[in-house]
Amino acid sequence: MFQSATFQKYLLPGFVFQSIIIGGGYGTGRELIEWFMSQGPIGGLLGMLVSTIIMGVVLAFTFELGRHFHAFDYRVFMQKLLGKAWFAFEITYLAMLVLIVSVMGSAAGELLNRMLGWPELAGIIVLITAVGWMSFYGNELIEKVFSLWSVVLYLTFFGVIAAALFMFSDRIGEVIVQFDPESNWVMSGIKYAGYNVGLAPAAFFVLRHLETRKEAMTSGLIAGMLGMIPALFVFVGMLAVYPEVLGESIPVDFLLTTLGWPWLRVLFQIVLFGTLIETGVGVIHGFNERIAGVYHQKGKEMPRGLRIGIAAILLLIAIFLADAIGIVDLIAKGYGTLTWLYWVVFLLPVLILGVRHVFFSQR
Repeated sequence: MFQSATFQKYLLPGFVFQSIIIGGGYGTGRELIEWFMSQGPIGGLLGMLVSTIIMGVVLAFTFELGRHFHAFDYRVFMQKLLGKAWFAFEITYLAMLVLIVSVMGSAAGELLNRMLGWPELAGIIVLITAVGWMSFYGNELIEKVFSLWSVVLYLTFFGVIAAALFMFSDRIGEVIVQFDPESNWVMSGIKYAGYNVGLAPAAFFVLRHLETRKEAMTSGLIAGMLGMIPALFVFVGMLAVYPEVLGESIPVDFLLTTLGWPWLRVLFQIVLFGTLIETGVGVIHGFNERIAGVYHQKGKEMPRGLRIGIAAILLLIAIFLADAIGIVDLIAKGYGTLTWLYWVVFLLPVLILGVRHVFFSQR
């Protein structure tokens, strides 16, 4: 299935994008608390709808421009999009990379500590090893692992919402209709979409499967939905423990503990740890592909050892940052700043050039 042309054109880009954005904040539920549930149940759902629409539209234009430019790493794409100002995106991307991996490292250490009682450093070491191994083997392995794990993730996240509805349907029904008239759900949706879809260039290595404008645009719209469906499952499930869940560093674990199904909690924690690895691999592989593009222009092949070295250095820098600041503050303070930079250096240029290219140029 994963090798079929239909899957590679229409579903693979979305699964890779979802794998990159889910990470330590989205997968743990912490991002969903910060951006959506803090706006109240109805406000949060509306904000998620805004994010889904923005991400789908921007991804559709992004994938089509990437296909048109034959840009399979973000450096080439941004040079075409921004010209000499392309480096502004790289600074933003690297800042977000360090921030995301910081959140991922903090969550991985805490997660293994809760699961097995291991010191947090052990979780970080496991994470570095897994990310380094996948970075070494590159595109083909990453595509297969991301696709397989995405299927496992969807089934597991669906199991969480099913269990929550089974155990606490009355409670969820009571709170899901609550609406705070002062909630700023539109802005939350815009911000959340900004820094998440800004990571799309990390997935450019899968655009080589796209051959036509229809494939690229359809794939992008599907990717926007695939990126947010697991978030919807988690959000609705967490309403069972709303508002107590708002202060938790790993809100989904709090929900699973409340459900009282140990096997589901263990399964989810395993899947969640896998998503941390996926996110680390995704954002770092995007940077490695940017370096590999420079080697390719010079007629050379990027050494595999260099891929591992870059991954290790970035991980170590980010993890030290996570230890110094903490996951909750990282998500609350760091993402809010970088999202506006992504709107300036990526989303708005893509929308402007994408509209002109799609509607006012030949195929």
